[in-house]
Amino acid sequence: MKELQNLKIWFLTGTQYLYGEKTLQQISKNAVSVVEGLNESEKIPLEIVFKPILKTQEEITKICTEASSDPNCVGVIAWMHTFSPAKMWINGLKLLHVPLLHLHTQYNNEIPWSTIDMDFMNLNQSAHGDREFGHILTRLKTNRKVVVGHWKKEEVQSAIGNWVRAALGFNEMQQLKVCRFGDNMREVAVTEGDKVEAQIQFGFSVNSFDASDIVKEMKNNTAKEVEELVKIYEKEYTLAANLKEGGTQRQSLFDAAAIEIGLRRFLDKGGFKAFTDTFENLGELKQLPGIATQRLMAEGYGFGGEGDWKTAALTRVLKVMSVGLEGGTSFMEDYTYHFGDKKSLVLGSHMLEICPTIAAKKPSCEVHPLGIGGKEDPVRLVFDAPVGPGLNLSLIDLGNRFRFILNEVTALAVEKPLPKLPVARVLWDCKPNLETAAQAWMLAGGAHHTVFSQALPTECIEDLAEMTKVELLIIDEQTELRNFKATMAGNKHHFETN
Repeated sequence: MKELQNLKIWFLTGTQYLYGEKTLQQISKNAVSVVEGLNESEKIPLEIVFKPILKTQEEITKICTEASSDPNCVGVIAWMHTFSPAKMWINGLKLLHVPLLHLHTQYNNEIPWSTIDMDFMNLNQSAHGDREFGHILTRLKTNRKVVVGHWKKEEVQSAIGNWVRAALGFNEMQQLKVCRFGDNMREVAVTEGDKVEAQIQFGFSVNSFDASDIVKEMKNNTAKEVEELVKIYEKEYTLAANLKEGGTQRQSLFDAAAIEIGLRRFLDKGGFKAFTDTFENLGELKQLPGIATQRLMAEGYGFGGEGDWKTAALTRVLKVMSVGLEGGTSFMEDYTYHFGDKKSLVLGSHMLEICPTIAAKKPSCEVHPLGIGGKEDPVRLVFDAPVGPGLNLSLIDLGNRFRFILNEVTALAVEKPLPKLPVARVLWDCKPNLETAAQAWMLAGGAHHTVFSQALPTECIEDLAEMTKVELLIIDEQTELRNFKATMAGNKHHFETN
């Protein structure tokens, strides 16, 4: 994603003038080395930029103001190399509006037993300098992530990397524009929500347009554009016989390509990185956008079916967060169950719109009747997802606040052929099991639409929830319903009184 190339993380090092110029020079040198070491880590997706060490209230306030106003700064890492009196940080922290990671580390990894002296002790005071910093963060009720350990350790770099990915998602929310073609599916509750409150809470805006706006853009398509896109379809996917040249439904492929070109042009003109549509409002479109939506998601656009703007925004945010990682991310829906003798499983799918970034092998490009919507048979990509760990994430509006709900899952191989199910799909095993997970999910009010990701770990979502100040309920291997209910009750008090 080219739009992410200029984004940075700033590294702030706290100290004070008390220690003398020679010590301050060493502190600066050590901080530079830490930054260089972190930038060598493959776990961290953005460049970390060293900033001059901070010794006074004025310097701290200035750098916090600059970080908050720089569009390329998506977060700051703060480390107290020595003791840094926390009252110096109050004004700056009150002005800081980007995510904060508190790195509790020290330059050296071990105590130099035979040579340690008071000069060494004065230089390496993170053990109590960071505690002073942590105190003022708590007193100010500042949301942050705390990472503890030596900066060279892989687990520390991994935790920092996960937080950086969440910061990327948080930054994307602040500028994300979601386009809705039509309203949500009629009479459906969970795809509704307070779009104004969502913009206040998260930053992204949601506005509605009509399918006719896509049709207007399609009128500007040239025959050459459409032909070139059809050639791409032929190269990247295995075309069904009736879509190949001379096939009985070849025209459907050209119609789908024309929709993709017009849809992409409209989104790009408006600066939209996420969108929704609904089969109940297609206007003059010949078919529900299937392959067009799938390919746009594969390029990084967010999508939500039936007008689900929350899931559309979330899909885009998780795609930004997972940049550079193996594994895909897609709009998803819990579609049907397999209550087997040994294990209960979920078959996830949707009518058409599953992202091919989660395809285990080259997708098949097919056209089949949809059965709803009253339009021509839509073109879609059909495939199975690869086996391995994943997660499903839902964002819901409770009326007075928002809630994230996450279920860790394991994608499995589809046990038998599905010759009469012409859609992309994923078969998964819920943690701790379907019966417990589904009960917890429904008690929490989780939606039937989710974002499914095989790229991101749960920790990234925890960090994103912390940044957005939104409740996150996690359903994993340790979930037990009695404790889950108690957690929801405690969270209700916390999130509705703060």
